[in-house]
Amino acid sequence: MMLKGRARGGAQACAAHLLNAADNEHVDVFELRGFASDTLPGALNEVYAISRGTRCKQFLYSLSLSPPPSEDVSVADFVEAIELTEQRLGLAGQSRAIVFHEKKGRRHAHCVWSRINVAEMKAIQLSFDGRRLKALSRDLFLQHGWQMPPGLTDRRNRNPKNFSHAEWQQARRVGADPRHIKTAIAEAWAISDSKTAFVQALDERGFVLARGDRRGFVAVDIQGEVHSIPRKAGVKTKQVRERLGDEADLPGVDQARAEIAGAMLDNIERFRGELDQGSETAAADFERRRSELVRRQRTERQSLKETQERRQIIEAKARQKRFQGGVKGLWGRIRGEHSRVRKQNELEAAVAAKRDTAEHDVLIAKHLSQRRHLNIFLLKERRDYGRKRLRLERGARRYTEMTGPSYES
Repeated sequence: MMLKGRARGGAQACAAHLLNAADNEHVDVFELRGFASDTLPGALNEVYAISRGTRCKQFLYSLSLSPPPSEDVSVADFVEAIELTEQRLGLAGQSRAIVFHEKKGRRHAHCVWSRINVAEMKAIQLSFDGRRLKALSRDLFLQHGWQMPPGLTDRRNRNPKNFSHAEWQQARRVGADPRHIKTAIAEAWAISDSKTAFVQALDERGFVLARGDRRGFVAVDIQGEVHSIPRKAGVKTKQVRERLGDEADLPGVDQARAEIAGAMLDNIERFRGELDQGSETAAADFERRRSELVRRQRTERQSLKETQERRQIIEAKARQKRFQGGVKGLWGRIRGEHSRVRKQNELEAAVAAKRDTAEHDVLIAKHLSQRRHLNIFLLKERRDYGRKRLRLERGARRYTEMTGPSYES
């Protein structure tokens, strides 16, 4: 998993960030070790109070642990990574707080240590912590068999925006099938007996009748391409002139392109509005489904917690009953029976704790899977929106260019 850490101050700001339920779907304060307080703000304030006896301003070390998005990582794996970090950074034994966050179907963890060595009343030095964390991240990916991200193998690949010049160029324009164009113009010619009828027939098929520079009558399509009427309709120039008369009253090619571009730009603006409205509706639907899922998941987690707590009480009472009281209890201590029962109880309690942790991990994995499946809906909508919006923007640029007299098809 990716490990990123830094020394920092600001106990209250750090606690507020870690407890932020507005930006996270689930927040779980998993552990407070080495503190008198049983709340995260209180625990970090303790570190601040101790640091006042030193000259240290950045009295906390904050670490974020982000596993690969597609992997289900158990609590034990997170804790193991935290303890390995402690060893490599020299923070072993320091007071620490562990908090889990879940957001957009992904689970990550934060750990905050006190940097203050209470015995010596000075801050623990953290030299080259970035290098050590990167090396540990690489080890964890190898240990778990996860696909190594490029940033851990080649520093040049860390920036995801390393695009080539070709990737920024506009995509090649794809024109209409010439056979379809020829058929459309031929049909318009066949059903028309006058210039007015021919203009109308071409307009219905997406063409504008115009005056060509050297070819007499031409049709301009919505891409700005120019087509000879005699050639596409399969008739002689003389026949075209006899039916259509003089071309002097027709718009020139540049004027026809500008007319087409104006109409298409109006359409594109309308399409943009429809696309944005559809995207907003889809986003609202996603947020509604996400909120419902989060509420249901929180209820399930609370239910599991209460079930486990009830079971823990019942099991603890059952183990306690194994100890005999009075003279029998005293005799049991002499014979070693009390010690045997205590060890049995401790073993069963440890097994029960592992069982509860495993149940918790299974539920969290289920919840993360549900969130990922829901997120697929959002990602698909965003990809579709992006593709459609890109096509519209490309079309808008093309039609804007067509309004200029220097446009070349």
